Amino acid sequence: MPIRTGAQIIWECLVREGVDVVFGYPGGAILPTYDAMLDYPIHHVLVRHEQGAAHMADGYARASGKVGVAIATSGPGATNMTTGIATAMLDSSPIVCITGQVGTSVIGSDAFQEVDVTGVTLPITKHNYLVTHVEDLAQAIREAFHIARSDRPGPVLVDVPKDVQNAKCEFVYPDDEIPYPRRRVPAQVPAADLERAAEWIDQAERPVILVGHGVQISGAMDQVLEFAEKTQIPVALTLLGIGTFPAQHRLCLGMMGMHGEAYANRAVQGADLLVAFGMRFDDRVTGNLKTYAKHAKKIHVEIDPSEISKNVHVDLPILGDLKAVLEQLTPRVAAGRRDAWREQISEWRMESEARNILRREDIDELLAAHVIHDLWEATEGNALIVSDVGQHQMWEAQYYLHEKPRSLITSGGLGTMGFALPAAIGAKFAQPDADVWVVAGDGGFQMTQAELATLKQEGLKLNIAIINNGYLGMVRQWQEFFYGRRYAATPILSPDFVKLADAYDIPAMRVTRREDVIPAIQAAREKPGPVVIDFRVVQEDSVYPMVPAGADLHAMIRRPVPTQ
Repeated sequence: MPIRTGAQIIWECLVREGVDVVFGYPGGAILPTYDAMLDYPIHHVLVRHEQGAAHMADGYARASGKVGVAIATSGPGATNMTTGIATAMLDSSPIVCITGQVGTSVIGSDAFQEVDVTGVTLPITKHNYLVTHVEDLAQAIREAFHIARSDRPGPVLVDVPKDVQNAKCEFVYPDDEIPYPRRRVPAQVPAADLERAAEWIDQAERPVILVGHGVQISGAMDQVLEFAEKTQIPVALTLLGIGTFPAQHRLCLGMMGMHGEAYANRAVQGADLLVAFGMRFDDRVTGNLKTYAKHAKKIHVEIDPSEISKNVHVDLPILGDLKAVLEQLTPRVAAGRRDAWREQISEWRMESEARNILRREDIDELLAAHVIHDLWEATEGNALIVSDVGQHQMWEAQYYLHEKPRSLITSGGLGTMGFALPAAIGAKFAQPDADVWVVAGDGGFQMTQAELATLKQEGLKLNIAIINNGYLGMVRQWQEFFYGRRYAATPILSPDFVKLADAYDIPAMRVTRREDVIPAIQAAREKPGPVVIDFRVVQEDSVYPMVPAGADLHAMIRRPVPTQ
């Protein structure tokens, strides 16, 4: 058996796990691993901040369905990754983070750049390891990948002291069965539960299907579509569920929740049955729990038992992988029509359409909605969009119509500003032929704009649309609605993004008029490398509808109907 150092074992294991790209930043405690890296066929992407490494690994994982890998040194290198790790945890994204650690002989002594990173990340990882013996390293890495990708995915961290990286042992890649996770999801749902669910579904007059991120994780898009078409039940989406059900399908209600479509929220509140697929009843979806869908029975299909009845009590929990459950449930349900219910929803939809800002012909200024709609039109809906967090994120969800899974990547659970640019770099490595666009606000973009250097160094074709309104827009909107327009710390100064891009030798444009939006997008797509477009949009536009925090889901602040 070959003798390998711990550093070599790390790369040997990554190669065997099928890893071809990692995102990282070197430092003293991880230096042996970086030295060994040169002998292995894995591409390393040098980030400009370790948070960016975690986001890139996350974006790679979401775009590919595989495990993303990020690497950092000890202390501040590891702690800089925590925001990205928490982002992946909240959105069930499979990443493995490998961090260096001070030598085992000085752990606990407050050595230079020592942080108890396994303790720090315990609440924000699915599992983590501190490997103190080189003989345990290969098994830990293999388990890390298995845990990250299995059942409900999530981030796993492996902390490797420097002396363990230098130590040697016989290397045998562990190919025995992994004992984790210990909790096994049943392959077969009890027949009684399936029959009960089918009975409720067949009897329901006003049912709604709620689709979340779990549909994509399970790979159950076709099964959900088949189920919805057979039963003729309308489908509402969470933010991370967007793309898992075709946006222009006649049964699609679009996004529900705080900034969801008004008719989707009305349908949820008026339903007599909710059938939840792979979603967790987040507060941004439900509003006031006391008044949420009060007259509806609730069926919840979920792989993670901790999510069942955590926020919303469900009448019939079904534990299992969604794809397998639907393959068992769909044959049991009757074909439906539900004409009266769909007609009611159509009336609500028409009322909402009358408020659509895109219908306004009296607005000469450039709106964010114009930019997003025209981006959808110019890309024919086929782009992979990575959106940041804020108003533009909600406008993207409303005005870019996603027909395919993995076509929208965004930070949902944690709401991490600065996510988009590094995550898009990771997504581009996962889908090198995709038309990848960053949609970011002027505030969030500045949080990770240093990754423009990474983008340039890697020579990636990536387009960046900055929705620039001169404010921290979503916070400003809350201040307008609930704090008497007292704009405390929300007006934000930005650099000249065109000049900033030029400093990185990246072409850039500024757009201030609606008629220039599509030509700018087309010009960006034709250029071989990255392009930045600074869209100067109306400063005080707001996202509608809006459900105030803690309010009833139907108590929406609506955009006024335009006067004729």
